[in-house]
Amino acid sequence: MATMSDHCWPEPIVPVQTLSNSGVPTVPQQYIKPPSERPCGSITSMNCPDLSIPIIDLACFSDIPEHRKAVMEAIGDACKNWGFFQVVNHGVSIDSVKRMREAWREFFDLPMEEKKFYANSPVTYEGYGSRLGVEKGATLDWSDYYYLNLLPNDMKNLEKWPEMPRHLRDVTEKYASELKNLSEVLLKAMSSTLGLDEDYLHLAFGGSNGISASLRVNYYPKCPEPELTLGLSSHSDPGGISLLTKMSRGHRYAKGTHGSRCSQSRAPLL
Repeated sequence: MATMSDHCWPEPIVPVQTLSNSGVPTVPQQYIKPPSERPCGSITSMNCPDLSIPIIDLACFSDIPEHRKAVMEAIGDACKNWGFFQVVNHGVSIDSVKRMREAWREFFDLPMEEKKFYANSPVTYEGYGSRLGVEKGATLDWSDYYYLNLLPNDMKNLEKWPEMPRHLRDVTEKYASELKNLSEVLLKAMSSTLGLDEDYLHLAFGGSNGISASLRVNYYPKCPEPELTLGLSSHSDPGGISLLTKMSRGHRYAKGTHGSRCSQSRAPLL
């Protein structure tokens, strides 16, 4: 079975896509989650109908004071009581999302030898990978991923940006630019709802020329026993703000500040 170079990983890396394509009838032991962490062991919005992700319509975040105030109050309430929310009319074009989905699907469909050229290491995680952390014998996630530094430009390692498919770089740059613009709008709203100058958080994170940003594209291959594992384990992101776009079917689980977990199976956060 194909493996990737160890690159300082504690064990040989076997891409989950390789496992899935091999037709394994069961989930290998290292991917089986403890019962409390499995999808069927979680509280979800399917069995707790009162749990629904707040939806914020950014089309109302206009120069009209009443509309702007209503959006800021909704964002403030979502941040305080949930820690996350879905945004609609956000300015990220449907075309950009579609082209990103298609370009990265093409990348993950490339022959394994081509993808392995971009294999990552635990030093920066940039590139193509299948695990996080260096604990030997750790329980792994049923997914592969690609990680890139986007900003600042001097942190961008172009050697880790795939050359194929040929349009992937341009598509990713355009998509990242639109997400950066959205982030600035959200940071202004969050600052205002805290009673701060609207540019406070934006400047605190480095401003237009100093802000840091990264991209992670997750790939979830078909799983023979999805009730035993997760594509992405419970975690907290290290950055100031995370923007998620759902590229395929499946569920994402988010834990609110009240401790309950809700499932998002259809609508993306963007």
